Amino acid sequence: MFGISWTEFFVILLVAVCVVPAKHWPEVARFFARVVKYVRKLIWKITDFSENLQQRMDLEKPIDDLLENAANDVFGEKVKRSKKNVAKKVRKK
Repeated sequence: MFGISWTEFFVILLVAVCVVPAKHWPEVARFFARVVKYVRKLIWKITDFSENLQQRMDLEKPIDDLLENAANDVFGEKVKRSKKNVAKKVRKK
């Protein structure tokens, strides 16, 4: 967990319990609950973004394959997957 072992975590917790007065523990607990909620929300946003990006990439792959096959049919040779190469060959003819 964040690169610290359980022993270190318990030492930090023990020091926090000794330093923070008992009347402030509920406020500290609420603060940590807000932090955990914020981090979870952030992780969900990142996960959703990465899933959407993966879906877009999966949708674009067949189009790239179609362009490559069409270029191979037109030029009669293997063309690199770069769209710039296809555009250069089209301009030359």
